[in-house]
Amino acid sequence: MRFGIMAMQINSLVPSDIPPASLPAYVASFDHASLVRNLASHGFKTIELGGDLSIFLPHTYSPGSINKLALLKEELSISYTVHLPLWSVEPSTPLTPVRQGSAQATIDILTATLPLNPEVYVFHATGALAAEFYHMRLPETARSLLLHQFQNGARESVKRILGETGLPSRRLAIETVEFPLELTLALAEELDLSVCFDTGHVLVGFSGPVNFFEALESCLPRLGEIHLHDGPWQGPQHNLGYGKDHSPLGTGDLEFVRMFDRLLKAEYKGPLIFELRIEEALASLDVIPAKYKGDL
Repeated sequence: MRFGIMAMQINSLVPSDIPPASLPAYVASFDHASLVRNLASHGFKTIELGGDLSIFLPHTYSPGSINKLALLKEELSISYTVHLPLWSVEPSTPLTPVRQGSAQATIDILTATLPLNPEVYVFHATGALAAEFYHMRLPETARSLLLHQFQNGARESVKRILGETGLPSRRLAIETVEFPLELTLALAEELDLSVCFDTGHVLVGFSGPVNFFEALESCLPRLGEIHLHDGPWQGPQHNLGYGKDHSPLGTGDLEFVRMFDRLLKAEYKGPLIFELRIEEALASLDVIPAKYKGDL
């Protein structure tokens, strides 16, 4: 198993001990490469960069910052993945100007990070608006029609992103987010995309009333990355466990040993990215049997 960690560490981005008057100077001087170096110092060799940093810290994806990240990659023999922006964007909306702007925001981060040669780009093909309609009290025929409209919007955005960047389709991994799993997988099949399997999202019901290991099996042929965190299984009733995911391993219902065994049998070579704080990720590693931690 090859474990990594997300760079979106809130405590590292804005330390709690900084006086309010010092925050502007801290933000202006924030060094993306220093954050990555700190994460790597804990043993993580794959770092998932967060595209949403660009909202509040736009210089983190400037050419100078990218160059420092590239040099660090060589120095520390680490690899990167990139989580494309999800805050403020809705690439699946039927509202064309918003969809086009969302695609452009995605293209901007993707293009900026191409020199880093990330293993995979993780993408929320549908966003908060699609999730809202997914759970709205509607006749099933109306719900199906609307969700397919959002799928159509996501299709248009993905086509534009791939077309304008030249990114090979398998390097774009659409995540199992708050949208029906079958529609997400259908889009991946149609456009020959990879999939990012988010363990916590599936457990707490975001992808529908699906069995965890059946969902994993469906994703395995296209699996490009795993987002690793725990949460309580919400059952087949399609209950939703908002705020209950992103928990350390061993605190929820994730059968991670069984999952790792299946991944090994499938010869999965991609990263497993802890979407947790550093201390939670390290605590999670402590509950993983030693046989799985050989390539941290």
